[in-house]
Amino acid sequence: MEQHAKGIFQVNLQPQPLSDPDADKALGRMSINKTFAGDLVATSKGEMLMAGTEVKGSAGYVAIERVSGSLNGLKGSFVLQHTGTMNRGTPQLSVTVVPDSGTGELVGLTGQLAIIIADGEHRYEFEYSLPN
Repeated sequence: MEQHAKGIFQVNLQPQPLSDPDADKALGRMSINKTFAGDLVATSKGEMLMAGTEVKGSAGYVAIERVSGSLNGLKGSFVLQHTGTMNRGTPQLSVTVVPDSGTGELVGLTGQLAIIIADGEHRYEFEYSLPN
C-alpha cells in the first residue's frame, strides 16, 4: 500500500576536495548534511558530485545520502540516490530509495522523494511503500 509523507528540511552543503586535484574546474564535490521535520523526523549524511557547463543553466549532479530517524513513527534508516540535470534552466530530478537499504522498522522500504524549493524553503513529498 502506497503511503505519503511530507514536511520540510534544512540542508548544509560543504565543498570537498576532488580525488584528483588537477580535475576539470567544472567538476565539484560536496558533503551533504540534512535535518528533516514533518512526517520524516531524521538526519542524513551524504556525498554529491556535480558538473557544470559553459552553457548557463546546464549542469548535472548525482548524490547518495543515508537517512536515519523515523518515518511516520517507524524507526530505521535508508539510502536515497539522487540523479539531477538542469538543461538550460529546465530541471529534472529523481530521488529514489536504494532497493533493500531500509533497516529497523523500515526494512523493505521503496519509494520516490520529491524536493520542492519555494520561497527560500526546502520541502519534501515522499511517496513510499512498506511490506505488510
